[in-house]
Amino acid sequence: MGVLSVKQIRAWSLTFALIALALLIVLPLLQIFIQSVYVDGQLQWSAPFRTLAASRFVGVLFGSIWLGLCVIAGTTVLALPLAWIMSNTRLASWRWLDVVLLIPFMTPPYIGSMGWILFMQKNGYLEQLFPSLHFLTPFFFSFGGMVMIMSLHLFPFLYLLLRGALVRIGGSLEEAGAVMGGGFLYRFRRIILPLLLSSYGMGALLIFVKTIAEFGTPATFGRRIGYEVMTSEIHKYISSWPIDFGKATSMASVLLTACLLVWYVQSVINRKYTYRLIGGKGSRPSRLRVSGWTTGLSIAFILLLLMASIGIPYFSIIAASTMKLRGIGLAWDNFTLDYYKELLSWGSESMEALLNSVFLSLGASTIAVMLGTWFALVIGGSRTRLQRTVDAFSLLPNTVPGIVMVVGLILWWNSPWMPIPLYNTYGMVILTYVVLFVPYTVQYVKSAFTQVDTALFQAGQVFGGGPSYVFRRIVLPLILPGMLAGWMMTFTIASRELVGSLLILPPSVQTSATYIFAQFEQGQVSLGMAMAVISVGLTTLLLILMESLNSQRKWK
Repeated sequence: MGVLSVKQIRAWSLTFALIALALLIVLPLLQIFIQSVYVDGQLQWSAPFRTLAASRFVGVLFGSIWLGLCVIAGTTVLALPLAWIMSNTRLASWRWLDVVLLIPFMTPPYIGSMGWILFMQKNGYLEQLFPSLHFLTPFFFSFGGMVMIMSLHLFPFLYLLLRGALVRIGGSLEEAGAVMGGGFLYRFRRIILPLLLSSYGMGALLIFVKTIAEFGTPATFGRRIGYEVMTSEIHKYISSWPIDFGKATSMASVLLTACLLVWYVQSVINRKYTYRLIGGKGSRPSRLRVSGWTTGLSIAFILLLLMASIGIPYFSIIAASTMKLRGIGLAWDNFTLDYYKELLSWGSESMEALLNSVFLSLGASTIAVMLGTWFALVIGGSRTRLQRTVDAFSLLPNTVPGIVMVVGLILWWNSPWMPIPLYNTYGMVILTYVVLFVPYTVQYVKSAFTQVDTALFQAGQVFGGGPSYVFRRIVLPLILPGMLAGWMMTFTIASRELVGSLLILPPSVQTSATYIFAQFEQGQVSLGMAMAVISVGLTTLLLILMESLNSQRKWK
């Protein structure tokens, strides 16, 4: 048998990648549809519709959709003015703000919700600091409060999209409109708005998908105000007695269908309303002359936004983690670090949970970066139909809600005919994290790989380098930053992952996320918040360290 050519290696790699993605992602999702139409061993196509026809499920479905629409409105109110300020005024030179504004998005939603609950609840920190504002508490613990918390978590995502679009539009087109006599509102309606539509449509639809797929905030805040959504209902049916996989899969299949439809609409809007804004002449950013009250208003808006999205949740979390007795409240003689000592004492339940998180995330991020790099190299420039199929399959976990993907994995790996006894083991937890977060590595490595000129690979082959030599000496060093970014992102998110951990972890095993959730539910708030501070602090330190090493590598 002769040595395989480069073309044959690529063909085999593509085939194996397709098989691997089918086993890991596609078949578990198909299992949800199959399970939802098989009732008592019989095929019943109307079973999902019968489940949904029950008035309670229809209400939950419309409740999720209404929540998604309201969060789109909330994020627009926060992100659009911010994007305009950061692209059209002199405050755009504050580039450090872009990094700070990412903190709410990087904070796990359930931790942010807990911070807000501690601040706004009866006898909470707001009442202790400003007793006259106690009347706000009933207004906050409502549907409006839930929309506000989710909007404050998701607005950075929309802001970055809108800011990028406004920068690309530049100042020339708007100035041309002004020269022709158009006022600000006319220019906004006829020039800015049409050019923003593609980016806004894409961002709004992604916000909608992320909202109806969100589990952390409905599980903490939503349960407190009695507002049920699809994700919390699915979780209830597969975690509380009597367990009902039929109803859970019916709801999951509806949620999955809704998300795929939204993604299709987003791709149609993106194709139809995308305009070419960058030409050979270049562009310059628009800078309006703002001074006096306009500058003050812009700064006040940014400060209020930072206080609401970062200041209040993190103040509550840190304050709760350092209190001897919650009944005494905010007082210097009520300060203690005992919860941190208890948390970090060797052999304790909390230390075990923290170590579980670290080791599981290390294993998952390492495997995800290897798999993701393989998929990204196979996809390449997505020239053939098979490459585009691998690309779509590898990004599928980013399209569907996490709880739907986890339900599919449970059904697939817990099937009676499955020869590999992976379910209920640490291996299943790592596999779930890998499947949920492998799209990040694929995106980062694909971006790095497609920027490399193929002439470099051809030069390596001309000078006698075989496929392994070209990969080791040319490809690998050039895609290494993308692999590192994918590894960091997977480790960070996996170490705080909640919904997969709640459903997949073997009995009596905890991670930092499930530990925080359990302590908050059981009233041990100080211990839970101390774990939240350590968990977020560790991952932030790791990100800073990796970024520093990456910067040094670039300088060398």
